[in-house]
Amino acid sequence: MRIAFGDPDSDIVQLRGREEGLGDGALTARIKYGLVPYSPLQATPGIEFRFHSTTLYNSIFRFDDELIVNNHVYGAPGAHAPALNLRKLGAGDLFSIYTKSFVDVWTLSRPAEW
Repeated sequence: MRIAFGDPDSDIVQLRGREEGLGDGALTARIKYGLVPYSPLQATPGIEFRFHSTTLYNSIFRFDDELIVNNHVYGAPGAHAPALNLRKLGAGDLFSIYTKSFVDVWTLSRPAEW
């Protein structure tokens, strides 16, 4: 299992918080609060956590051959943006585009420690 969070201490997270109208430090606090329930899993074999500092265009949640993609909208918090439910099919490439996006961000990420 691979879980990537925006780096709570990065400038890009600060910028995104301001763009979403959350104010300085609010998104950093949300990410740090969101990490709390995952803390007991940090040393679990097969579970990897990373922090990334890329521009966040969407949040991707993958469950086997299904994705939920929360597309971010400038000026709106992620929870107020639309979400797509995608299934991996033989035709079409939306699923593979979003999957590749996650892998690319993962490659640029660093191991998360908190």
